[in-house]
Amino acid sequence: MLTTIKTRRARPRTGTQFDFIAAAGLLFLISIIAQPPKIRAQSSGNNSEWPTYGADLASTRYRPLHQIDASNFNKLEVAWAFKTDNLGPSKEFKLEGTPLMIGGVLYATAGTRRAAVALDAGTGELLWMHSENEGERGEESPRKLSGRGLAYWGNGSESRVLYVTPGYRLIALDAKTGIPATGFGKNGVVDLKEGVEFGTGQQIDLVKGEIGLHAAPVVVKDEIIVGSAFEEGNTPPTHNNTKGLVRAFDVRTGKLLWTFRTIPRPGEPGNDTWLDNSWETNGNTGVWAQMSVDEELGLAYLPVELPTGDRYGGHRPGNGLFGESLVAVDLKTGQRKWHYQLVHHGLWDMDIPAAPILADVTVNGRTLKALAQPTKQGILYVLDRVTGEPVWPIEEKPVEKGAVPGEWYSPTQPIPTKPKAFSRNGVSVDDFIDFTPELRSEALQLSEHYKLGPVFTPPIVRTADQIGTLTLGTAHGGADWPGGAYDPETHILYVQACNACPRVVGLVTPKPGVTDMNYWDIGGGGRLTVQGLPLFKPPYGTITAINLDTGEFVWQIAHGETPDGVRNNPALKGLTIPRTGQADMAGTLVTKTLVISGDPVATTIASLGRGAMLRAYDKATGREVGGVYMPGPQTGSPVTYMLNGRQYIVLGIGGGDFSSEYIAFRLPKD
Repeated sequence: MLTTIKTRRARPRTGTQFDFIAAAGLLFLISIIAQPPKIRAQSSGNNSEWPTYGADLASTRYRPLHQIDASNFNKLEVAWAFKTDNLGPSKEFKLEGTPLMIGGVLYATAGTRRAAVALDAGTGELLWMHSENEGERGEESPRKLSGRGLAYWGNGSESRVLYVTPGYRLIALDAKTGIPATGFGKNGVVDLKEGVEFGTGQQIDLVKGEIGLHAAPVVVKDEIIVGSAFEEGNTPPTHNNTKGLVRAFDVRTGKLLWTFRTIPRPGEPGNDTWLDNSWETNGNTGVWAQMSVDEELGLAYLPVELPTGDRYGGHRPGNGLFGESLVAVDLKTGQRKWHYQLVHHGLWDMDIPAAPILADVTVNGRTLKALAQPTKQGILYVLDRVTGEPVWPIEEKPVEKGAVPGEWYSPTQPIPTKPKAFSRNGVSVDDFIDFTPELRSEALQLSEHYKLGPVFTPPIVRTADQIGTLTLGTAHGGADWPGGAYDPETHILYVQACNACPRVVGLVTPKPGVTDMNYWDIGGGGRLTVQGLPLFKPPYGTITAINLDTGEFVWQIAHGETPDGVRNNPALKGLTIPRTGQADMAGTLVTKTLVISGDPVATTIASLGRGAMLRAYDKATGREVGGVYMPGPQTGSPVTYMLNGRQYIVLGIGGGDFSSEYIAFRLPKD
């Protein structure tokens, strides 16, 4: 077996330096590493493993396993749990990672310093751990904590694990030992900040320059593709922020293969959509979500976020390609093959938050290579992934023009004719709580302080009478980073959504020295209540099944237990309230017969105490067929694999007062 690589913490270090306890310990470690790891026999084949973030490069999150099914889901027991408390200077409460499982080993990122770990996939035993203390560079990171995962590469004779640190450095590790890979970059590290620019081409500062990544990089053949992300929130210190980019590197050497810049320069396609040369003085447009790849077509699909800033775009007139666009690029060169902009001149922080799902479908008797993109606005955009053309018509519909001084507005926005929205977007009085006439009346009174309207209703400047535009399906609505899952056998896509995650957009003039932007947003959101109850009626969270051959819903259900604050609210005493679902995000997993997802919010579970349930639904009907208790809510996305003839389900949980862990379930041996 392998052992943990240990570092001395007497003084902070940066880079990839390793201090071992003593020379004798070093010799012992080398002797163990030289031997192949003793992993018990496991099932072979990709369908039995989970080799990349989305299960496959198409991001389906699907495995045709069926040992765990409706008849026995309730019998699941905890196989092991791996606590992340000591993987960093403080405990972690937001473990969003999706682990990988290859060859009987589970690989994951975890802890507040984003350590990479290898665990025995059957027992949870720690095989090795790699951790970077990046000092000031890590502290300045816009994307801290454990991130969402890592990538794996192997060619039979050698294998590597690759991940991006909070300080935006690409680390390649020997998958067997956790030691930095020789021949990759400099001592196993590529400095991703090198070559990142702002303005008209100025290099960002290598320590304090703003750029990072939560997402897992993507390995395809012998290259690794890495995106970019920036500070979350709506108050950047400058609109002339770091510019987004996607790059590919040789997985063996770390050599840069190509770069795709998401803000095009003069002479490049799309530059003319940045009016008044605004490309020079604006940034962001990162690709912070997961990417998908079609190896056969030789294309990578990049979901791009909006430019600076999230809710005011007066400094960037024009539609601003490739902001909030899906871009298909050539795997060998990084050259754009096609793009489709989902939001013109974004003002709502809709971004494109999740991996595009690649699906071969049959529409009106014609077989298509399609791409389905879940979004925060609760809209599923379905495109031909060869050409970028819509599978069903997407209409450019007129939208309201706002009145914020200095702002530029697109007169239309693209809205698909199919499928219909899978969660609320925009706000009308019909969305408000109506359990009782009294609650309804209070909700209507509260709403008088906000501007309401359909999807793409513009932000307003805050006044004494109106706090801001009340939105759904913007910053945290619909499908966020967990995205969806897809069954390639039935052509049905499953997507969880927050159906009641409001955001108030109320712009004000910033105080001097805060930012060089003309306006910033202080609206906030998430806690709009009436007598302690959510302003919006249930369901608060949903899972929707959508047939991609027809564009029609198969079913939609409320997902997640009714929150304690609703179930026990005195205003509802004597009323029977059906399960409401929960207003938060939770990724889905699809197997041969089930859709699996955990409660994203902790509640009081009868006879078990406070915790959450991992739930199984019949994927054909949406009927709940089983549930198993977890001590904390789901924070990552579930995976499944077979090992030694037994099926496992593993996911990250945590939040509230429960610190994060990976937890694995399997059926009893008998």
